[in-house]
Amino acid sequence: MAYLNDAVMDVLLQYLKDNGDKLNLCSAEPTTYTEAITTYMLANVTIDSTDFTLAAGDTSGRKVTVAGQTAVTVSFAGTTLWAAITDSVGTDLLYAVECSSIVLNIGNTVNTTSFDLEISD
Repeated sequence: MAYLNDAVMDVLLQYLKDNGDKLNLCSAEPTTYTEAITTYMLANVTIDSTDFTLAAGDTSGRKVTVAGQTAVTVSFAGTTLWAAITDSVGTDLLYAVECSSIVLNIGNTVNTTSFDLEISD
């Protein structure tokens, strides 16, 4: 068992909030920035710190909730399986999470639901 102070968890989550500027919907799990923005990217949208909310975790610890996005333009056809948050300034993949699969068609738009990254105590 380990202990991690809430203030330490908040620093990690705050980094995501301060630096995440794109939400990318991907056809496969990205493990690099390039995969998230080109190789597997089907749709993306610019996000900013107002799209992130830090709070107490649902069960313990701390979490950040990423707001749902509306009318995200689809750039490539495929099935989205992963969502990735990237930092275009630092060219970093910050977070990738499996999501519900949605078939996307070029030129259409898609809405995303909110999702959490939770660090438990």
